[in-house]
Amino acid sequence: MSDLKTKGLKAFIWDLLGNLGTHASSLIVTIFLARLLEPSDFGLIAIIMVIVSVATIFSDVGLGGALIQRSKLLPIHYSSVFFFNITAGFLLTLLTYLSAGQIATFYNNPELLPLIQVMSSLFIISAFHAVQSVILRKELNYELLTKVNLIASVLSGVIGVLLAFWGAGVWSLVAQLISREVLINILIWSRSSWVPTLAFSFKALKQLWGYGMNMFLAGLLDTIYERADYLIIGKLFAPATLGFFHQAKQLNMLVVKYSAGSLMSVLFPVLSKIQNDLEQFRRVVIKSTGIISFVTFLILGGLFLVADELIVLLLGAKWEASIFYFKILALSGFAYPISALMVNVLSSRGKSRAFLKLEIYKKIIQSITFYVLFAFGIKAFLYSLIVTSALGTSLNIYFAARELGLSFLSIVRPILIQTFIVFPAVAITLFISSQLALSDFPSMLLKGIIFVALYLLFNGVLKVKAFKDVLEQFDSLLTIFNIRKKEKLT
Repeated sequence: MSDLKTKGLKAFIWDLLGNLGTHASSLIVTIFLARLLEPSDFGLIAIIMVIVSVATIFSDVGLGGALIQRSKLLPIHYSSVFFFNITAGFLLTLLTYLSAGQIATFYNNPELLPLIQVMSSLFIISAFHAVQSVILRKELNYELLTKVNLIASVLSGVIGVLLAFWGAGVWSLVAQLISREVLINILIWSRSSWVPTLAFSFKALKQLWGYGMNMFLAGLLDTIYERADYLIIGKLFAPATLGFFHQAKQLNMLVVKYSAGSLMSVLFPVLSKIQNDLEQFRRVVIKSTGIISFVTFLILGGLFLVADELIVLLLGAKWEASIFYFKILALSGFAYPISALMVNVLSSRGKSRAFLKLEIYKKIIQSITFYVLFAFGIKAFLYSLIVTSALGTSLNIYFAARELGLSFLSIVRPILIQTFIVFPAVAITLFISSQLALSDFPSMLLKGIIFVALYLLFNGVLKVKAFKDVLEQFDSLLTIFNIRKKEKLT
């Protein structure tokens, strides 16, 4: 096994474990908070987090991605980006604090004013650990990142739950979010070997700017469009409605986005290292497409099947309105992991201009869904997401295939195979479960077991290459852990 493959696989393991641990703790915290707080509380925080997410893009302007992508760097590059981030974070905190009144007036909700003012501190707090996180990602040191994020998530979750239990209401969510960033700062500064030098160079920033600026604009577009549904729903409907939608979307993405997100975050630095070896690059991309498709459709099919029982069991009966949202979001969720891989193809090869052009095309398509939301309501909006997600993913694949000199079909084939497998597996599972009268938990468990068994059986019988690749990767993981175990014993 090559050194890069071993390091990449170890990084993937640690990031996956970190995501599983972090988001398992987040899920547990969400379960407690959903039972202690009202849907309207989550709706208020959802509006604020849109503002925070968009403004956070401005604090980095793509320089973090440029640090990972660029192969030759000097200490001055890191220090310059660090001080730029601090300055941008301070300015964004000030701007958001001063704009809080106008935002609260726009949403006709005075409760937002103090919440936004306090949450504005996130910009300056998160700016202090941005460069350290980038360096650890570039070095594939996901072990340290995993430990830091997991500890911070658990401790901040405990703080949020305790405050909610003591009657703090929506402020418990604010405290959870801010304390997490503070804890990440403390942990990463105490463990990271990098410290900034008292040096700053506009020339160093300029060397990163070309790539970073295109990535910044693409990231800004993506963040705005990804969260625009929150802004529109928050304006047109009551906070409770947004709360139901937010919880469904978060629970869906908790599984889909972050399980595939581990592979995505590791693939970018790995692909950047092999960007000049086109044949190896092609093999990695095609293989990764198959593996991601296999995992994604397995997860999505399971989520769709158990949605009714899962929402009620986890969050309580008062969140039943989220079930429909959750199911439709699961159907459109296939797009994120596959699109993220194709985006990594362009960004890791330094094609930031093509990446920006792609994002513009996708956002034009995505704008259709916002018109549907305005004109026909939330349900029609959710159905339109399935169509636009498929179109956007096709665009991603087309751009990536053109960059690599591959045919469109060579990349889309493993996706289509898993699509044709997952639908009959879901249909058979629904038929079998409908013949049995079971309570929520046994029904959810039975549907999960039947679906997974059928999905694996169909992949095995059809001798799908992606299934073979998944088994090989699993075998590689066992090899790595056995080596590490022997090293510890000796």
